[in-house]
Amino acid sequence: MRYHTPTSFADASAIAAGTTGTLRFLAGGTDVLVQMRAGMVQPDDLIDLKHIPGVDQITATKDGGWRIGVAVPGIVLGAHEGLVHDWPGVVEGMNLVGSTQVQGRATLAGNLCNGSPAADSVPGMVAAGAVATVTGPKGDRELPVEQIPAGPGRTHLAKGEVISAITLPPRGKNGGDAYLRFIPRTEMDIAVVGCAVSLRLDGDRIVEARVALGAVAPTVILSEAAAKAIIGTTLDDAALAALAKAAEGAAKPISDKRGTKEFRTEVVGVLARRAAKIAYDRAKGPAKGSQA
Repeated sequence: MRYHTPTSFADASAIAAGTTGTLRFLAGGTDVLVQMRAGMVQPDDLIDLKHIPGVDQITATKDGGWRIGVAVPGIVLGAHEGLVHDWPGVVEGMNLVGSTQVQGRATLAGNLCNGSPAADSVPGMVAAGAVATVTGPKGDRELPVEQIPAGPGRTHLAKGEVISAITLPPRGKNGGDAYLRFIPRTEMDIAVVGCAVSLRLDGDRIVEARVALGAVAPTVILSEAAAKAIIGTTLDDAALAALAKAAEGAAKPISDKRGTKEFRTEVVGVLARRAAKIAYDRAKGPAKGSQA
């Protein structure tokens, strides 16, 4: 195995573009190192991104958003007051990835590129409108995070491309988000269903919304129908019922040992309602909202 320690993403891309065998990138390592130890994968080339300046930093963007380095672990995200204030739903999802030890290593970019439809951090990023900066042989390009995964264990990244940062947009005023999941009580700590909702209010009325559904299709679903069900409403009972119905209609789950497709379809509607309520109350603020 050839072990590489580039000091820029341009160098990392050039190395990746020149490989011919099995390639893996190393940032947090919570997947690739486990797979290597288990003999599931033996890379011909391993590119360690941790030597690139800035990969472990969270920085404010000029427009009020947040740029997150690819090696920033979940435990650092959870301790960042500005990020938690602006995007609690994104942080909630990442904080559910693994144990305390895993939190010290696991990253948003790694969770995204793992390609799992049940990845806890991805619905929150999708609902937030997060963007991945992708560095490749032709330079940098930006993609909405929902366009990165292609299915379990696969991405849409081309040869030589690597995610170099993830950016969350400005939260702005009167916005809120939330992520919820359902897991088996006595089995694996993996989402059977997940749902993230991000919305913005004008007074009591929802004027913007994004709804992302996890573990109910090969990739996370950004449901336009679910968002439309609550835009223009005050999230009354009729709106919540319409949201649940739209989420159920968008879901395309399978049956496996963690749950049947019928169960997943029902639960995604329940989680959509609950996540929307939390996001709405967060958008109203602590003085007006009933939930934190």
